[in-house]
Amino acid sequence: MLRTILKYGVIAGLVVGGFELVTFTAFSGMPPLKYGMLIGYTTMLIALSAVFVGIKQHRDVDRGGVIGFWSALAIGLGISFIAGIFYVVAWEAVQAMTQMDFASAYSQAIIASEQANGASAEALAKLSADMEAFKVQYADPMFRLPMTFVEIFPVGVLVSLVSAALLRNSRFLPARRG
Repeated sequence: MLRTILKYGVIAGLVVGGFELVTFTAFSGMPPLKYGMLIGYTTMLIALSAVFVGIKQHRDVDRGGVIGFWSALAIGLGISFIAGIFYVVAWEAVQAMTQMDFASAYSQAIIASEQANGASAEALAKLSADMEAFKVQYADPMFRLPMTFVEIFPVGVLVSLVSAALLRNSRFLPARRG
């Protein structure tokens, strides 16, 4: 089980981290906000497909075609955890390589978006103050690292739950007997 978690966790981590590095390097920093989230979460889902594959491989090869929900969930969460660690490391590498000030760029994008939506001067002033507080928090690694991890891990939990629910049924995509 541990071998499966490590193998597929590293695969998922390399995929999500690699896409992250390529995306931010291609955009020379932060991609446009409306595309950044789409690219990011699509990449996470692609990478976390390793959860499904890892659980299925463990069920079919190591467990003779049978796995319980809780065992499958544990494998999925383990893979997701490792992928999350890779994601955090890749994010820190992106920031170091691109000299990007994510907090400032994000703050400016949020404020500009609210201005475009016609927010009042009072609302913009409050938002600006909130964004300044966010920049201070984001500069602290003890805030930034867990915050980055929490971007991907809930997606991994969801993929793990769905994969475990589907693959606990040995008739769902049964192993091929050769």
